[in-house]
Amino acid sequence: MNIEGKRSSGILLHFTSLPSEYGIGDLGPEAYHMADRMRKAGASLWQVLPLGPTGYGNSPYAQRSAFAANEMLISPEMLYRDGYLRKEDLMHPQFPEDSVDFSAVEKWKTPRLIKAAENALKKEKEAIAAFREKESFWIEDYAVFMVIYDKYRDARWHSVWSRKEGQRDKETIDAIKKEKKNEIDIYIALQYLFQKELNALKDYMNKAKLLLIGDIPIFAAADSADTWSHPELFKRDEMGNFNVVSGVPPDNFSPFGQLWGNPVYDWKKHEKDDFSWWKERIKRTLELCDIIRIDHFRGFAAYYEIKAGETTAEHGVWRKSPGRRFFSLLKKDFGHLPIIAEDLGWLTEDVKKLRDDFGFPGMKITQDGFTFDRNGLNPYDDFLPHNFTRNFIAYTGTHDNDTVKGWYERKSDVEKHLIREYLSTPDDEIVWSLIKAIMLSNADTAIIPMQDILELGSEARMNVPATCNSRNWSWRMRKNAFSDYRIGRFAFLSRISGRNGMCATEYFSASSDGE
Repeated sequence: MNIEGKRSSGILLHFTSLPSEYGIGDLGPEAYHMADRMRKAGASLWQVLPLGPTGYGNSPYAQRSAFAANEMLISPEMLYRDGYLRKEDLMHPQFPEDSVDFSAVEKWKTPRLIKAAENALKKEKEAIAAFREKESFWIEDYAVFMVIYDKYRDARWHSVWSRKEGQRDKETIDAIKKEKKNEIDIYIALQYLFQKELNALKDYMNKAKLLLIGDIPIFAAADSADTWSHPELFKRDEMGNFNVVSGVPPDNFSPFGQLWGNPVYDWKKHEKDDFSWWKERIKRTLELCDIIRIDHFRGFAAYYEIKAGETTAEHGVWRKSPGRRFFSLLKKDFGHLPIIAEDLGWLTEDVKKLRDDFGFPGMKITQDGFTFDRNGLNPYDDFLPHNFTRNFIAYTGTHDNDTVKGWYERKSDVEKHLIREYLSTPDDEIVWSLIKAIMLSNADTAIIPMQDILELGSEARMNVPATCNSRNWSWRMRKNAFSDYRIGRFAFLSRISGRNGMCATEYFSASSDGE
């Protein structure tokens, strides 16, 4: 997947975290401005979190659909520019500048999105019809699902909806499609408007040699359009209930493990039809981004299942997955697979072999490299920058980590001393020294979260795993925070590390060596 001598750098920043006077970052002018500044800094990769519509807790990793896009990312300014809204529609209340108040944003934005969709249905009827046909595998199911969700204000189709609605009784669903045709059309038009805005932004980025890295959560949410429309693809008991759920065992993030609660796949059913649902999912994701990061990649070698009803993830079992056959069929259908493997946590040899046999770059989180035991020894020294090998993406941290500043401030005096010694730097330069160590490492790609470039503390953390609170996923950067000074520092490191201005299209277009 890599090309001899090619190195690149990038920035991790979710669209919701962009500055915006409308309460949430979106695909509007600030995204274009950010793309310009990233290129000025020498970055050729912009990584975001999953783009699907979020469910309970606002997590991008708990999506109401594995195929649809988050309507809240549609830009009001672009809707006005394209004639779907009037100037007076942009009048808005005062929103927080450095966080997303999701409920306030949804309350203000939803009626304006509906108005824009209604106007789009009048102005671009044929284009929307063509989009609807192109995305027929998923889009009508999603729209009907959301219409029923609106009725209950609850997506738990398996416990809150009527039995006929939850089990997709044909007569009931046909009646809903007839009665709620306008509402269904609006949801489809909103997906069209999102795609139109994203295509324009991505074209702009690609012309500037900046690629978009998207993200696929491996599992579907229990209360999603996917489990509702394709329940046969998930493990269930004889009553049709999801009887096992997903998670990970205890690790550095949580002593009780993480109980995600997503139903797990019935891989035998997927294998029977050559993974058609997954193939559609990959195809759709490649419409949204240039490169796919697969979250929890190890789930394609083996997944951890926990009996439904457990309160922690401590008592689960590992089950084998048909990842090798899956990726072989993907490669046959798609050719080159622009995939990044999120291979963090406890890895067995079969996970590493699956990753390496298909040429997928793995990930290195540098914070994990500074994990010391009571004797000052490091059991994770392969996560230290001087030990990085080439086919990896190196990060200071991900959305699940604290910022470097917050992480360092929580360290003991002994640990701080060891970190300072390794980086040969004083306390006030820890963040940029760690970024420098990553940029100068052998890893082909270095991606830095925007919070670390801005040297922010724990208040800017994106997510604390295994928790659900209003701060998770809500961080937003302030306008002009990515200043010329910070652009200059990043550009200097990109240049001296041989990562400046490299065309990422070349880096990710080489054929992998998979089977």
